[in-house]
Amino acid sequence: MVKSERILNEFLELVQVDSVSGKERDMADLLKRKLSEIGLEVSEDNAGREVGSDTGNIIGKLPGKSGAPVLLLSAHMDTVEPGSGVKPVVDGELVRSSGDTVLGADDKAGIAAILEVLRLVREQNIEHGGLEVVFTIWEEGGLFGSKNLDYSQLAATAGFVLDSDGPPGTIVTRAPWQDHIGATITGRSAHAGINPEQGINAIMVASQAIAGMKVGRIDEETTSNIGIISGGQATNIVPDSVTIQGEARSLVHAKLTAQTSHMCETLQKAAGKFGAKAKIVVDRQYDGFRLDEQSLPVRLALSAAKNLGLTASLKNTGGGSDANIYNSKGIPAVVLGIGMSKVHTTEEFINLADLSGNARYLLEIVRATQALP
Repeated sequence: MVKSERILNEFLELVQVDSVSGKERDMADLLKRKLSEIGLEVSEDNAGREVGSDTGNIIGKLPGKSGAPVLLLSAHMDTVEPGSGVKPVVDGELVRSSGDTVLGADDKAGIAAILEVLRLVREQNIEHGGLEVVFTIWEEGGLFGSKNLDYSQLAATAGFVLDSDGPPGTIVTRAPWQDHIGATITGRSAHAGINPEQGINAIMVASQAIAGMKVGRIDEETTSNIGIISGGQATNIVPDSVTIQGEARSLVHAKLTAQTSHMCETLQKAAGKFGAKAKIVVDRQYDGFRLDEQSLPVRLALSAAKNLGLTASLKNTGGGSDANIYNSKGIPAVVLGIGMSKVHTTEEFINLADLSGNARYLLEIVRATQALP
């Protein structure tokens, strides 16, 4: 039986520990202590050194006694800004932020559910084939923790990442590929009031390129965006350089390739038209994934939802998560909805019922491994 008061108190404790991306040390130390007290073997990898965080990913292992599959349970420790000095407010059936910070349910509601399930497994001697827990660093803005995780420490054959909106029973089975597109347009400087015709305005070139791009919602499976543009020194100088940063995403790899190519070609064409140069760098941020109903994590999630009388919902997402990286590393993983709402805003909240429901659902997933043929 999930202990609702315990999970609420733990969630309130977690969100009050500052852990913005790159500064997760206090959270990591707290979670290492909690995992050890529950009885897991706990370690910390070197991911922090690779990405500039003050801590590595936290890995916990609880060996199983049955022949059931080993499961990976994962959530990220970091939060977006403004995420320091969080003061949670219990308001009727909701927990919300006080209004000047995020709440941090993304993703500390996921962490709280995992900790509660681990305690229940130990307290009730629930059989399982082995549980591996990963609390990652710096998920927000780059999935840096999972990208630099020491996968040699893991043996899981199915993963569950607690990091999506939607109520318990929400199962994200498909997520996109993403490319980051960075470009530097180089023109030629000149005095804007005396001899502007001798210059090549890099900002104008960039604006022409962006105006010719397909951006926003391309189709039901593909999006793109130009998010950052910077350049220029003064209003009386024709700017000779400007940088642009954008992205493209798609649930279909071929469509991503086409969209990224279109954006790069548009930049090159505009540069050539005005005699400027365009240096473009494309970085693959992560690969997409698609799991069918016969894959192990989906089967377990569907079975658990049925056992609890939940309405299971298989969903696509336009966002990336640690599950993208786990799948690319050979661990089939779905993302579970945990009821968090208005994330990345100061209006973030979560229902008390979902805090308990998340743990109840995850515990049933663990139990479902024992019924596999």
